[in-house]
Amino acid sequence: MKANDFRDMTKSEIDHKVVSLKEELFSNRFKMTTGQIENSNLLKKLKRDIARGLTVLRETELVEKKKNG
Repeated sequence: MKANDFRDMTKSEIDHKVVSLKEELFSNRFKMTTGQIENSNLLKKLKRDIARGLTVLRETELVEKKKNG
């Protein structure tokens, strides 16, 4: 997922997306340890998507804070 995709979302949508990505990462970590997933790049992709979502969330908070005071 691209950062611009996150920027098009509302705050609550980003929160829900980050939570779902974290849940997906959690389940895929178990699959990785049990040997059900051989593609470890998926974990890396999920971590980066989570980081992008949190970064965009922080950007929007800073913009709102700057506007308010």
